[in-house]
Amino acid sequence: MVKQERARRTREALIKSAATVFDRDGFSVASLTAISSLAGVSNGALHFHFASKAALADSVEEAAAQRLERIVTAPEGAAGNALQMLVDTSHELARRLTEDVVLRAGFELSRDQVRRRGPGLYRQWHRWVEGALKRAAGEGVLNQVTPEDAAASVVAATTGFEVLGPQDPQWLSHQTVTRFWQLLLPRLAEASALGGLVAAGSRPR
Repeated sequence: MVKQERARRTREALIKSAATVFDRDGFSVASLTAISSLAGVSNGALHFHFASKAALADSVEEAAAQRLERIVTAPEGAAGNALQMLVDTSHELARRLTEDVVLRAGFELSRDQVRRRGPGLYRQWHRWVEGALKRAAGEGVLNQVTPEDAAASVVAATTGFEVLGPQDPQWLSHQTVTRFWQLLLPRLAEASALGGLVAAGSRPR
């Protein structure tokens, strides 16, 4: 049991260290030596848990996908309509991207052309956004736009903030996400629902 716990902690440390190095240097440049050194383990210990840098990157992306899943499922069952849930979740995603290097690296790895694995986290986010907008349409709070068209705009903007954020943190700030929703909500929301929507998010910050 002690060995299993130690192995689990070592694996988690390697995933976080790999995310940090991938986030800082990019997948192509990142070295396994830098990752193992940051985690405080030997190269041998790294290879015991991960056969290659690609396998380690896959695990970082999987860990990021689990984090994203927790973000999007957290508001399920909360009071309010699906459009407000979408606003709130986009704020939470932006906040977590600034704080969680594993989540941030997962998105970066999803768009890395060298790995050629496809846009995993982007597809996951797009699928959830479109589902939230379909729910909003069913609730009668979505204006005369299709959930698919609305999702394309929301995903393009929010993932654009994620791409720009590492160069300028202001792109992932609460103010930037709020201004985005102040511009978009009058187009998306039914007039009767618009007054009850909070572009800055309805959850305590």
